[in-house]
Parts: sequence; C-alpha cells; structure tokens
Amino acid sequence: MSNTAHLIAGRCTTVFEGTREQTQHGDVLVLVKPDQTVLVHDADGYQPVAWLTRPEMTTVTPDRIEARDGSQKLEVVVHETYAHAQYPTSDAGIPVGDCPACGGRLTRSSGAISCPDCESRYRLPTGATVLDENCDCGLPRMRVERGVSFVVCLDRECESLDERVKQAFDRKWDCPECGSALRVLRRGGLILGCEAYPDCETGFSFPAGIANEDCDCGLPRFETATGEHCLDRECREHETVSAQ
Repeated sequence: MSNTAHLIAGRCTTVFEGTREQTQHGDVLVLVKPDQTVLVHDADGYQPVAWLTRPEMTTVTPDRIEARDGSQKLEVVVHETYAHAQYPTSDAGIPVGDCPACGGRLTRSSGAISCPDCESRYRLPTGATVLDENCDCGLPRMRVERGVSFVVCLDRECESLDERVKQAFDRKWDCPECGSALRVLRRGGLILGCEAYPDCETGFSFPAGIANEDCDCGLPRFETATGEHCLDRECREHETVSAQ
C-alpha cells in the first residue's frame, strides 16, 4: 500500500542527542519515511550522516524536522530550502505478474502480493510458493502445503484454500482427549479443533507441511520446513520414535 514520504533538500544544521552527541551543517537531503524514520544524507557515500529509526514521534514543518525516541532526539533545522515535496512510496517487492484489476505490476513483499497502482492486496499463507501460471480470473496461482500440496488462486474469494483443506481433512482424525472428530476450522489461522468444543477444548495449529503416516499417538506426523513432527508438538510418543 502506498504511503507518503517527505523529501527535503537544503542547507541544514543537524543535531543529534542521546546515545551520541553530534552536530553537523551543510547541504543535505533529508528523507522522512512513512514509518517516521528520518535519514539525513550528504554528498559522500551511501550511508546517512544522521538518522533515527522508527521514532515514537516525528514532526515535519517547512523549517524544521524533529524526531524523538525515548532519550534520543534528532533535530534538523532548515536554513535554506532548495526543494521540499511529498511523494508516494510502497514496498519494493519481487514482480510476480500483472494486476487483472488495473494492468499494473503485482509484487511480492512482506508476506503478501500487492499492486502499487490500485492497492489490491492478497495475503500469502505461510510457506506459499507463487507459481508462474494464472487463474481464470487473471491472478497468479500459488502452491500451499497443508497436509497435501494444494494449488489455488491468490484470491481466497475465487478459490478457497480453507475449503480445499476441509474437503481433504475435515473429520479425518480423532481428538486424542475425547475421541470426537477433529474439524478444520479458522481461528486466526487454520486449526484442527475438537468437534466437542466447548466441552473439549483440544486444538492444534494446522502445520505448513505434508502429512505422513500417523504417529503412535494416533495423530498425523507432518514433514515441514523445520523437520518432521507430530501434529501435537508436545507428543512424547514422537520423541520416543525419533530417538530410536
């Protein structure tokens, strides 16, 4: 999603107080990012000569920029302004295709696919791989491992990953506490929760991986990016099997 950044070019005095004491004067570029980070650049090198990252408070006026974060303070006094403007900015992501809504370029960053032009945004499930193929709606498709490998559209309204997982695994396994069926549910993320809730509150997060043969406890084991483990991360039966 686009946000506004301030860019000021001018002759300035920069004063930093806090972890270090520093005063500088010269012709500089001052960048105030949407997260309130303040960066001051001079003519030398690529690193800023002064900065304060994600401060608690930043104020910008035509003749002064001030940022505070606890005991740290960065103040930039603008004596002469050469340029002062505001520009839209967005995440710089990896291009993954064209936006069917506006024809802009879709990019992947921060766990989502978004379009800087029309601000369409699609959140990616954990471990998702965006494929070089499009759905009939024009959006890229993705491969997601939730028990098995599913290929679905980025848009959950077009092709529902939840429904595919439910068709494959709803009531497939029994609750280890009461014997009722485990249901595929969304509670923030996908879970396998006991059908007898609220009498039985057993539930497990649905892993991002492939379900293998069942553990000795009766629950499935999953092959994930961090290794193989039982659906129940506290299962001692799996620890015993792994140690043999």
